[in-house]
Amino acid sequence: MPRPAPALPAPAPPEDRRHIGFLIADVARLMRSSFDRRVRRMGLTRAQWLVLSRLDRHPGISQSELAEMLEVERATAGRMIDRMERRRWLTRRPDPADRRINRLFLTAEARAVQDEMGLIAEGLLDDALASLDEGEREALSDLMERVKAQLIGMGARRPEGRAEARPGAAP
Repeated sequence: MPRPAPALPAPAPPEDRRHIGFLIADVARLMRSSFDRRVRRMGLTRAQWLVLSRLDRHPGISQSELAEMLEVERATAGRMIDRMERRRWLTRRPDPADRRINRLFLTAEARAVQDEMGLIAEGLLDDALASLDEGEREALSDLMERVKAQLIGMGARRPEGRAEARPGAAP
């Protein structure tokens, strides 16, 4: 017998809509924890699925580039890479132009895990957005892309005080 869908919370009162940052953070946290629950049976940690997804999208990146993408220290990324290499999920290959640098690549086994994770992520997104019609999904995606682009343009990924100046912008 199917379980009834959980009751949806009431929409936020207009005065609370100013706190959209909290709402975005809550949605991101809930998505992460739901994804964690769904991939737990695969024996994955959040850090490992982040590494897999980054290497799937950016094959051949260096340990330093991976650390920057994950916003962790290079040594932390190195420990994650070591563990995943022991599981035979990635390989290190010397950079032909600079033998001091190793390039990171997923193995066939990791690609199978990544493919399964992709299906899990698609299912989660479908479940999370089930109450939205296709137009609302597209609008949400467009709005989130614009906010992301704005934050990147503002230098949100740079340490405080290190944002690049934009042409024509006041200092």
